[in-house]
Amino acid sequence: MKDLTESKVSSEQIFSGRLLDVRRDEVSLPEGGTSVREYIRHPGAVVMIPILSDGKILLIRQFRYPMGDVEIELPAGKIDSGEEVEETLQRELKEETGYKAGKTTFITEIHPCIGYSNERMWLYLAEDLQYSEATGDEDEFIELMPTGLDDAMAMVQSGEITDVKAVIGLFWAEKVLKGQWKPSQAKKA
Repeated sequence: MKDLTESKVSSEQIFSGRLLDVRRDEVSLPEGGTSVREYIRHPGAVVMIPILSDGKILLIRQFRYPMGDVEIELPAGKIDSGEEVEETLQRELKEETGYKAGKTTFITEIHPCIGYSNERMWLYLAEDLQYSEATGDEDEFIELMPTGLDDAMAMVQSGEITDVKAVIGLFWAEKVLKGQWKPSQAKKA
């Protein structure tokens, strides 16, 4: 196979915010010459596929400002500095839904924006849920949406669910829960 590797020559931070770290790197190309790559460095995120005791998937609805619309998603959140993936999973699940998972199963790792970000997302089934109370961020407004798996997949097919992490998570959940696939052997964070 041909070596397609690009190597960093220099790196410049263009912007640093609460969530985003935007970079512009000069790279050497595989067959000589240089080019510029602009990208977002991201700390990573965890996506939960919460399974309620009745077998329904706990989807959420929330307004997503960049899209200008209310979106249907799976609960998810970024990994805070120094936090382990399992800590993020439990923290975000409680913040967004009010539930704590008694059992978690790693499903797979995905890279949602490979053309402009190094973001990695780890997908987990979250089962044996115990409810206490949502402790969400004061600027985050979420509606819980318990949904049967077949109905959720119909929403993917109809285009009602377009969020990439939800689409991928639901496809994985369908295959794993029906015994057609085993969880991925991809490396955990």
